[in-house]
Amino acid sequence: MDFKKIFKPPIIVEWTKLLREKGVKEFIRVKGWKIVAAIFLYYLIRDSLLYLVIPLMIAQGFICGK
Repeated sequence: MDFKKIFKPPIIVEWTKLLREKGVKEFIRVKGWKIVAAIFLYYLIRDSLLYLVIPLMIAQGFICGK
């Protein structure tokens, strides 16, 4: 079983290949701004949960509470 195929779907492999070969400008031209916005929103939501919401919940006692 190849773990790279499990953790990297074919669409992500295609996108990274395009980014490496053609650069950011060509990637945006081919895929459009919606993909860039989706990636930005994904990291914004992920980091907000990871660095803001979870520590706040721990501090208030919702997670690992008494």
